[in-house]
Amino acid sequence: MKILLAVDGSPYTKKMLAYLVTHDDTFSTANDYTMFTAVAPLPTRARAALGKEIADNFHTEEAERTLAPVAKFLLRHGIDAKSSWKVGPAGEAIAKFAAAGKYDLLLMGSHGHGALGNLVMGSVATQVLANCRVPVLLVR
Repeated sequence: MKILLAVDGSPYTKKMLAYLVTHDDTFSTANDYTMFTAVAPLPTRARAALGKEIADNFHTEEAERTLAPVAKFLLRHGIDAKSSWKVGPAGEAIAKFAAAGKYDLLLMGSHGHGALGNLVMGSVATQVLANCRVPVLLVR
């Protein structure tokens, strides 16, 4: 099975990862895993003032800061996941990446780092559910 792990480094990402490694009957190491994170774009004026190279380096560093600990955790549990990231709004980026990659399942936490999340489910999770044609498993 081809599984996409949407991660942002939040406590709910950690809960999702704990769920993943404790349910090895469903999520075996034989599956094909990809970690994905969306990096918020810099404001237009900040990007213009910094320049393209510095802005691109910032986005790369932000993505690595999120993905590196997840990769380390997964490797400790025998999962060698690929990684990818995009700059853009998280819900939209996750849904597009899942569809383009033809994943069998998208696994993500129910909430993330959003400043004003919804009470029952985070706003990114809501956007993903509204726009994603890939089955989604939300871990709360």
